[in-house]
Formats: sequence, structure tokens, C-alpha cells
Amino acid sequence: MEGNFGIASLLILISGVLNASFPLPMKFSRDWRFENNWLAFTTLALLVVPAGLAMMIVPEFRQIYAAASPGEFLPGIVFGFLWGTAQVTFGLSIEMVGMAMAFAIVVGMSAVIGSLTTLLVLNPEEALGSRGLILMASALILAAGLTLYAKAGNRRETESGSAARSGASFRKGMAVCLYTGAMGGMINLGFAFSDGILGRAKLAGASPLVATLAVWPVVLAAGYVPNLAYTAYLLVRNRSGAVFGRSTGRGVLLAAAAAFFWLGGTLGYGLGAATMGRYGTSIGFALYMTILLLWSTILGILTHEWRSASRGTLRLMQAGVVVILLSVLVLSAGGLLGS
Repeated sequence: MEGNFGIASLLILISGVLNASFPLPMKFSRDWRFENNWLAFTTLALLVVPAGLAMMIVPEFRQIYAAASPGEFLPGIVFGFLWGTAQVTFGLSIEMVGMAMAFAIVVGMSAVIGSLTTLLVLNPEEALGSRGLILMASALILAAGLTLYAKAGNRRETESGSAARSGASFRKGMAVCLYTGAMGGMINLGFAFSDGILGRAKLAGASPLVATLAVWPVVLAAGYVPNLAYTAYLLVRNRSGAVFGRSTGRGVLLAAAAAFFWLGGTLGYGLGAATMGRYGTSIGFALYMTILLLWSTILGILTHEWRSASRGTLRLMQAGVVVILLSVLVLSAGGLLGS
């Protein structure tokens, strides 16, 4: 048991580092613009690779989809599409406020809102019980952490004197982050309500983890639609379609690296949580969120997102990260009650 716990923790740690690193390759893109990078990344991460993995790994994958009713696909499509809008705005939030701040706000909000929504929808009777109250406390602590982080970000922009990200632009970036965090938890519901497809995959002989892969093409393909629509709009508006012809090999490799990091981190967490057993969604979740927040913050510092910040602003940012992490730990305590 201890060996499994150690292996699971290592898997989750590596997965957190991978997921937090997914925007990093696109920072090294020379000629491609945001819409070029994002379209290539989402095409691979949300459409091509998940479908390919499902077809290769899930037993009788085509037969499962052929036998499923439209109603079994609907939850994954609806919630996947809503989550997909958050993927669009997450890319925008990284452009607006930087990788460190975008991850801190979005990850913290998605964790709390996703857990609260799932509890209220699937187990409403527990909303006023101990688990519900702990989740509510986590949400309040998160709000305090986000306030500190937002103040640090605003001070950073003022100190940098950057016209591109100051004032109204920064407030717009914060609004985009808040929307992303609110919608980011919808992916949980997409999987939670796809029990019909999950059940068919298990009947076909798939393990619980492999059965989840049967739902990925539905949820992620639905999430791909708003990403495709928005990037197509930008390609037309900015006349940047021709940019794909510049540094094509480099651009595709960077997009593939980003897709590998994102999918590897997501799949790795699922495997690590399953290996950890009953504590996967509590202790494992806390470890995963902690690594996501800390590593994205470190990468933000290493890529000079906080280069112009004063020591006081950096301390304020660090305090915000600590409080957000505290909200995740409280959230995980609620998960332990259900373990």
C-alpha cells in the first residue's frame, strides 16, 4: 500500500509539472500568432490525440459509440462545449495577465466551483452537511486569495508602466480569468453525467481508467468547437492564415509539445489518483493542484512575468498563492470526508 501511495504521488507530481508547463512551448513561437498556436494546440490536444487514444485503447470503441443513444452523448457535448469556451478564454487570459496569474486564478476557481457544482448536482442532500460547509469555507478562502493575487497583479502592471496590460486592459484580463475559472469546472460534469458511455465501456471489458477514455472524444471534441470558431474568426480578422506557412515545422513541434504536456498531465493525474485509491480525489487532488499552482508561478517568474515587480508586490503575490493553496487544502479535507 505504501509503495502504491509513493508511486501515485510521484505520478501526480510529474503530471502537475507537465500540465502547468503546457503554455510554455508556445512562448517560444517566433512567427506564429496566438490564433495559429492555439488552433494547432487544440486540434491536437482536444481532437486528434484523444480520439486516437480511445480507438487504440478502449475495447470495442466503435461498437460502444454505435450502440449509445443520443441522450448518452448529450451531457458530454453540452458541458464539454461550455468547458471549451473556458479553454478559449484561458488562452486569452495567459496573453492578458501572464501564465502565473492565469493559472493561479483559473485553477483555484475551477477546483472549488467544479467540486461545489458536482456536489450540488449529484449529492444535494450533503450541501448543508459537513462536506458542503467545508466546500463553502474553501470558496471564501479562495476569494481572499484571489483578491490578494489580483492586487499584486495590478501593482505589477502599475510598476511596469506597461500600457498594454495596465488599467482597463488588466481589469478585462481579470474578468476573463474569472469567467474561465467559473466555466473550467464544467468538464467535471461532462464526465460525471456520461455514465451511460462509461457503463458500456466497462461492460466491454475496460478498466475504470480506460473506460474514462471512451468519454474523452465526446467531451473534448465538443470543447474543440468554440476553440475552432474563435481562432477561425481571428485568422480571418487578422489575415493570419498565411502565417501557418512560416516556420511550419517549428510551430507544429511546439504545438505538439504543448498538447503532450497538457494531455500527459491530465492522463497522468487520472492514473495517479486511481493508483492512490480512496485518497486519490482528496490527498491526490491537493497535491496535483499544489504542484500546478507552484510550478506555474515558478515558470512565470523564470519567464520574467514578474521582472518589474517590487519586493512588496512579490510578497503580496506569494501571499495570494499561499491563501489559494490553503483553499485547495480545505477543499481536499472535504474530499477526505467522502473517502
